[in-house]
Amino acid sequence: MSKVIGIDLGTTNSCVAVIEGGEPVVIANAEGARTTPSVVGFGKNGERMVGQVAKRQAITNPDRTVSSIKRQMGSDYKVTIDDKKFTPQEISAMILQKLKTDAEAYLGEKVTEAVITVPAYFTDAQRQATKDAGHIAGLEVKRIINEPTAAALAYGIDKEDDQKVMVYDLGGGTFDVSIIEMGDGVQEVLATAGNNHLGGDDFDQRVMNWIIDEFKKSNGIDLRGDKMAMQRLKEAAEKAKIELSGVTSSDINLPYITVDATGPKHLELTLTRAKFNELTADLVESTMGPVRQAMSDSGLSTSEIDKVLMVGGSSRIPAVQEEIKKFIGKEPFKGINP
Repeated sequence: MSKVIGIDLGTTNSCVAVIEGGEPVVIANAEGARTTPSVVGFGKNGERMVGQVAKRQAITNPDRTVSSIKRQMGSDYKVTIDDKKFTPQEISAMILQKLKTDAEAYLGEKVTEAVITVPAYFTDAQRQATKDAGHIAGLEVKRIINEPTAAALAYGIDKEDDQKVMVYDLGGGTFDVSIIEMGDGVQEVLATAGNNHLGGDDFDQRVMNWIIDEFKKSNGIDLRGDKMAMQRLKEAAEKAKIELSGVTSSDINLPYITVDATGPKHLELTLTRAKFNELTADLVESTMGPVRQAMSDSGLSTSEIDKVLMVGGSSRIPAVQEEIKKFIGKEPFKGINP
């Protein structure tokens, strides 16, 4: 009996896991990472790139790179590359195919069945499009599960007494908050709200803008027109953001970032967590609108929320955790890898 894989098909990043000995194991991809960017790139000679390789050439090859296709699922949007049209399902299938291949390499056997998670607000058309993408990738989709429910299951909440749980999910490209009730093996989504154009990418952009402005102040050069420099800046900004969740300052060093008449220029800056918080304070605050909306729609008061689960890579940002703790009045759970 072949294994069923579990797939988080995200707007910005995707991930695949399998149950081994009763425990879920996240499978590392061929590049050794536990998440795969949800990006598909098409080389000039027709080769297809998926994941990190596609992401690394996204800025230098923008017209032939597709990202955030999840936002188009269930619509009749098409991507055109070299006169060939691709549906969102076909692009998503390319990402699913990579996850499937990586899972097969890890397991040493063919994989034909999967469970895929989707946002709680996905319509029937969007859910069907997700199933179709799986089918194109050679996967029989056994079940489509709501992301907040999957998060609660991962935290083992279904094994506890009846509880009301807030799932705060700040991903790379989207933000969702759901209030769910769980008990006796039954899960009900009481309310959901969010912003599907707010996520970690916006935090990266703030850091990028700051780096560009600082460099311009000291060198008089605007890096915005330089695609190669911008690709490096984007990677450096994301790296600094991630580091600042663990330490209070991050060094950004990009040698030979550009060149002018006087010779090569090197970029060396230090970004403190305090400065990062200042640059992104309004982004953190803007997640609270949907939080208040979901609370109001659920008809519950903050004191009735038993647990807050933090999900999504950007929920690791300390200022984000502080804000939610202040609002709910209790420590959020952040025990598992989002």
